[in-house]
Amino acid sequence: MSSTQEAALRLQGIVKTFPGVRALDGVDFEVMPGEVHALLGENGAGKSTLMKVLAGMYQPDEGQIIIAGQPVRMTTPIEAKAQGVVLIHQELSLVPEMSAAENIYLGELPVKSFGRVDWKTLEERSNAILKRLKCSFRAEMTVARLSIANQQMVEIARALTVEARVVIFDEPTASLTDAEKVVLFDIINDLKARGVGIIYISHRMDEIFTLSDRITVLRDGAYRGTLITADTTEDDVTRLMIGRSLDLSRDEEPPSFGKTMLEVRNLTCPGLFEDVSFTVRTGEVVGFYGLVGAGRTEIAETLFGLRKAASGEILVDGEAVDIVSPRAAIAMGISLVPENRKEQGLVLQMNCRDNMTLPQIQDLTAGPFVSHGAELAIFDQYRDRLAIKTPSWRQSAGVLSGGNQQKIVIGKWLSMQPRVLIVDEPTRGIDVGSKSEIHQLLRELAAQGYAVIVISSEMPEVLRVSDRIVAMYHGRIMREFEIADVTEDTLVQAISGIKSEKTP
Repeated sequence: MSSTQEAALRLQGIVKTFPGVRALDGVDFEVMPGEVHALLGENGAGKSTLMKVLAGMYQPDEGQIIIAGQPVRMTTPIEAKAQGVVLIHQELSLVPEMSAAENIYLGELPVKSFGRVDWKTLEERSNAILKRLKCSFRAEMTVARLSIANQQMVEIARALTVEARVVIFDEPTASLTDAEKVVLFDIINDLKARGVGIIYISHRMDEIFTLSDRITVLRDGAYRGTLITADTTEDDVTRLMIGRSLDLSRDEEPPSFGKTMLEVRNLTCPGLFEDVSFTVRTGEVVGFYGLVGAGRTEIAETLFGLRKAASGEILVDGEAVDIVSPRAAIAMGISLVPENRKEQGLVLQMNCRDNMTLPQIQDLTAGPFVSHGAELAIFDQYRDRLAIKTPSWRQSAGVLSGGNQQKIVIGKWLSMQPRVLIVDEPTRGIDVGSKSEIHQLLRELAAQGYAVIVISSEMPEVLRVSDRIVAMYHGRIMREFEIADVTEDTLVQAISGIKSEKTP
């Protein structure tokens, strides 16, 4: 990149204030043509607010937006798109009842005479874009019928309908398979080669260091610095993000395992998983690792009564149990922190206290009324225990950072006094600082005597928190590893279906 080259986009002194919160405090940022510029920061650092200012969704209170050397004012996303700025949202912004094609060209459908939609042209253009993205579905398909990963590809397809100057990718791989990520990275590199400026927001450091040319860090709504990716390290980035280095070592006492709390024998759910057997002891964290479709989440859902196994046994504390519903699972001491906290774990419009006590609301009634005092006592206990950052129990869960939302969900299930705690993708969409806190929390829960199952798609995470790792491939357990004996190579082989000797 030439030092004399004009930036594709420059933000100068951007300030944005909401009631009681200064979300952006004089932020400077730029992206050059043909550059992938990563924007990092903890949840709540101001990244999404800054991008919404850029995309015309928010208006800055102070500061300038300069595109190709000219100051601009964008009051709507349509105006931003006309300036060549496209935001691909982390949260899907699709219309489920419309086709993929209608969503791709929403607001700018091709028309014929008398304003009629040119459906043939619409579908031809959309299918060409989907083919470029290597999608397996047709543009005529209704979005509601698509998987979450394919809906994300429709969101990405929107960026390819215009001659963009700048494309913003906000956590674009959160719902994608590894194969789909490869396609996305090819598209990003193609846009880069065509001179498009890319702003890339992600909590996944491997993606940041693979894709980006520069990294800018925000903390508490303020600019903290810009680093050249090739000349920096993850520790340098982390220090800028959270003001300290992360200690990823295990400093607790060597784990002491108790009795077998959960035993699964030959559990089978046709088409999802087959002949699955494993145990979890008190004081132990067992990690489940595998590719998308390996059957890990489906096993958790079966243990929690959301699915019915065709055959096999489940034993809790040595007794065979028949788990016919989540209510039955809870009664047996099994709790599940689900993969999608926003859709499955929280009622986003509800306050923090009510979210925390929702599963046990029937036990907190005094006559026909809920005992708000009892609710508040539970909330206060787990807010302190889990270090949940919220100004008040009255705060709606939807406005908390991802890390604090996840702590609310974990607290909700810990308050049920489980014997077995299952946590599915515990740090998805969570910043590096909060991720470290969640990892430490899971280790502490095991030390307190819980039997913990952690399902994760991130190898560093499963290696960090687990005492034992179960590697799955296409619905089958391939190998089990003691943490002292596992290597990245053997773990990758196991989840890829490569046969190997069982560990002793």
